[in-house]
Amino acid sequence: MPLRLISPDGTQSYDLREGVPLIVGRAPTCDLPVFDPTISRRHAELRSIDATLHLRDLGSSNGTFVNGEKVGEATAAADDLVAFGKVAFRLQQFTLATPPVPMAGIMGPAGATIVRQIPMRDSRSAFDGLSAPATIPGGLTRAVTVPGSFPGTDKNQQKLAILLEVSKGLSRAVDVDTILDKIVGFAYQTLEVDRVAILLVDEHGDLTPKISRDKRGGDVPRSVPQSIARKAVEEKVALLSDNAGEDQRFGGQSILMQQVRSAICAPLIGSEDRVLGVLYVDNPSVTHRFSDDDLEFLVAFAGIAAVAIDNSQFAERSRREALVRSNFERYFAPQLAARIAHSPEAARLGGEKRQVVVLFSDIRGFTALSETMNPDAMASLLTEYFTEMVECVFRHDGTLDKFIGDAVMAQWGAPLGNPDDADRAMRAAVEMMRELRALNARWLSEGRPTLEIGIGLNTGEAFAGNIGSERRLEFTVIGDVVNTASRLCKVAGPGEIIISDEMRRALGSPPVLDELPPIDLKGKSHPVPIFRVRGA
Repeated sequence: MPLRLISPDGTQSYDLREGVPLIVGRAPTCDLPVFDPTISRRHAELRSIDATLHLRDLGSSNGTFVNGEKVGEATAAADDLVAFGKVAFRLQQFTLATPPVPMAGIMGPAGATIVRQIPMRDSRSAFDGLSAPATIPGGLTRAVTVPGSFPGTDKNQQKLAILLEVSKGLSRAVDVDTILDKIVGFAYQTLEVDRVAILLVDEHGDLTPKISRDKRGGDVPRSVPQSIARKAVEEKVALLSDNAGEDQRFGGQSILMQQVRSAICAPLIGSEDRVLGVLYVDNPSVTHRFSDDDLEFLVAFAGIAAVAIDNSQFAERSRREALVRSNFERYFAPQLAARIAHSPEAARLGGEKRQVVVLFSDIRGFTALSETMNPDAMASLLTEYFTEMVECVFRHDGTLDKFIGDAVMAQWGAPLGNPDDADRAMRAAVEMMRELRALNARWLSEGRPTLEIGIGLNTGEAFAGNIGSERRLEFTVIGDVVNTASRLCKVAGPGEIIISDEMRRALGSPPVLDELPPIDLKGKSHPVPIFRVRGA
């Protein structure tokens, strides 16, 4: 026999469907919403199986209890006392013939059903087949002032004119929140309803309430019955239900608690037949029952609203992608940034081993120089210097890894690489020396200090990925290849480019090189062969 939860005063009653998991909580989206401060937003999960209630607490603040004992997971039987926080219910068995417990006038006459449902894939027919307005009092087709309409105008033409005005109004909005506000506003201008609510599908595929407003413009805590919303989304149908509280296909007790007499729920279908959310309207009064015409009109209305939301979300995605690309371009060459933005390979930036070329450039005598200059002059000099150095890296498709004081670290090969990365890095290093000579000539003519740099280059395998903490991450490369490049830079004198033997062998078109005596580097068991670029 099925089970029912009944409050001690008999004002709240929840029928528990056999085998169906139900969430009890304070959140309006719960299957069994109980609005009490001692109940958590998602308090407990219930499942009725063979006249036994299986309970599981969902980490609530004030606990779940069976006969006064706090439980994490437990079972309960008929006549047991079940409490969520400080709200208690008696568990009872009942037969389908047993009349529901009176709930202060909330229950209405029996015999309700889904009056009609329209597949949303056929929603465009609503524009062509709008029939005469319903004769039922309080339907959606209320009198509105539409430019160009006049007494006696065909009702279908008036409806189409209304929808045209709605389309024009929504097309002027840009962001999703503004569009949602406009949808609700237009709904109350054109529809005879007590409440309008919109839920949108989030990134996890769940329906999230975005707006719920009554005809006085105030936010209302009543939730959209999840049984109705789920059916609309899963089957992509618009639903009209007369006296929804009695519809056995809408078994959710939230409908009973909210006094929903008549409701229409239409899915918002975007491009590629993707469900964006639902548009929901209802009326609690028995005199305001919706008709087939009301359903068709709301289907057309929801179609326009879905297009506006879809366009806005697309524009927002485009803005985010543009922002991401602009951020990429701060560290990557523009053409490389474009490749990253469109490359499935580049999307896997969690971390991987890659063959890279690493360049370090460092100013010689910078500490002594900085002591002779005021901060503003030094900042201006460094800004001009770094700007030219980074442009040299970018012109040869390199990646700016970071600035380290007065040093520049750049790399080629991550997140995307080229077969000739070593040659690109070498050309960038030679160009950095050439651009610095041009800068020095200009600074000298302006009576400003000049700079000298040394550059080190190395190639090898490195870990490339996002490194940092939960609060701040940066894409970088780490490993012995990086450490060696940094030490080669320290070995380089003013105006020198020093490369490793690995770098020399990786070059397809090497410049003229002078072999230098091998040097001892920290962490290396043998001296490391090095080469200097002649005439750098």
